Order: sequence, then structure tokens, then C-alpha cells
Amino acid sequence: MSARGRQGLAACVLAAAGAFALWIFGAGAPPELPPGASAQPAPPASSPAPVPFVPSMAGTRPDGRLGAASGEVLKVDAELRHLFDYYLSALGEAELPAIRAGIERELERRLQPAAAAEAKRLLAQYLAYKRSLAEAEQSLGAPASGSTFAAAARKRLLAMQELRKRYFSPAEAAGLFGDTDARDQDAIARLALVDDKTLTPAQRLQKMADLDRSLPAGLQEERAAPQRVLAVEQQVEAARNGGASDDDVFRLRAAAFDPQAANRLAQLDREQAEWLRRVAAYRSASAGLQGNPAATQHLRDSLFTSWEQKRLGAYE
Repeated sequence: MSARGRQGLAACVLAAAGAFALWIFGAGAPPELPPGASAQPAPPASSPAPVPFVPSMAGTRPDGRLGAASGEVLKVDAELRHLFDYYLSALGEAELPAIRAGIERELERRLQPAAAAEAKRLLAQYLAYKRSLAEAEQSLGAPASGSTFAAAARKRLLAMQELRKRYFSPAEAAGLFGDTDARDQDAIARLALVDDKTLTPAQRLQKMADLDRSLPAGLQEERAAPQRVLAVEQQVEAARNGGASDDDVFRLRAAAFDPQAANRLAQLDREQAEWLRRVAAYRSASAGLQGNPAATQHLRDSLFTSWEQKRLGAYE
């Protein structure tokens, strides 16, 4: 893997480590989900399903919990960037002008006029920054010979931060990118420890633990969240093996987290049960098709989306 690939992988792993658990806890941006999966609890049956911006977003809702700091003064934070990035992920299915119009409509829907106007200004600057960032990525080129992964990643982060000064005030940059910068800086520090050949394994572990303790409270919670979910789900499995009902499981999860998180986990339970039901129906029906490829594919198409069919091989 190239040095740039290693940098990107490390940053992505760190950023994604707590995404699922943070979605469970109702914080931050939801993880990427396949088409048809629900990124938020389903609306009441009386509410019409929202029309997806592009087909791949079916079953999801725009990210970002927007708000005003006071009155009509826009609160500039990562939630605004999450909203921008949710729509920008549709590039390839929609053209940029249509995506920008979609974001602006959402801003108008969620915010008061003055705050919406400020958010639109920041959107224009964010798009210009993204274009410049793509150009800067090309100019960075390969890391210098002999440079470490950590040094190359640090150079890239500093270049990004310097570029932002052309588009955002210090307060705007801190609000929009402070969370990602904290994650990136932590990932770089950990890469540096991996690259440091003067450290013994015990020293490296100790320094990693020091980094864990020095993380901001939000990132510490993000790192701890997956372990908390795993521990509780092990308790749930043991309780179910002992005959616990769905209500018992809900109470156990609500006591460990909160009722909203318990609802999200119950939603995942229902989705998994429905998936397994369709897999069982598929396996039962396909057994009578005697290996007929056309009939088997027709059966798959009737039960699963194209994305789901990629998972199906593990169950056949």
C-alpha cells in the first residue's frame, strides 16, 4: 500500500471506529448504510415517506442537526458540515448544481431566513474549498523519500489547515473542522508511535495509553462507545439465551444507554430478523430450482436489492 494510502486508511479507521456506536447513542453523523436501510427511526405510519434526493439515499434522512446559537445567528459546527457532505455524497448520481440547490432547500426548510442565508454563504465557501483541496491533493505528490507515514500525514493536515484560511475565519474553521482535526491529529500521533523504532513494545503501549487519556472528552466517549455497545450486547445475548423477552431486552439496553438508543438497537434487531427471514425463504425456494441460473437470479431479484445480493453469498 502507498504511503498516502496508509495515511488515508489510518484516518478513516479512526473516524469510523465509533460511527456505529455514536449513531446508536444518537450523536454525530450516522454510518453509511445500504440503500433501503433506515438511518433514523422510521416516521409514524401516518407520515409519508420522504422522497430520496437520489435513489441510493432511499430510506435515509439528511444528516446534521442544525440550530441557531441565539435568535437567527447560525451555529457553525460539524453538524452543518455533515449536512453538506450528506448531499455531496450524491455526486455521480446528481450534478453539483442540483446538489447545491438541494442543500439550499434543506437549509431554508430547517433554519430561519438570516441563519439560512449565512449557511448558504458557508456552503459556497465550502464548495470552493473542496475544489481547491482536490487541486492541492494532486500538487502534494508522493511523500519525500525517507519520510515516515506520520510526517507525510502531518504535512497533509497542515496543508489542509492552511488552505482553509483562504475560505473561512478561524472561528468558522474551528466549528466546521475541529472534530475531524482532533481525530486526524490523534491518528498522526499514533502513526508516529508506530513509526518510532526506538520504542520498546511496552513503551509504545504506555504512550498509546497516554494518548487515550489526553483525548478530548467527546473523542474519549467516541472511542469507548463501541466497547460499551459490545459489552451490553453480550449481556443481551446471555439474557435471551435465558429466556428474556423483547421487553426485557429493551429495559436492559435502556438502563445501559437510554430509551432512544434502546429503540435504535431494537430497530436493528427487527431489520436483522427480517433479513434472516428472507434468506431462509430464498434458501428454501432455491433448493427446488435444481441449479437453474435464470430462475435462481429471478428469485434473488424478487427478494433482495442489488446491494443485498452482494451479501447473499455468505449465506448460500
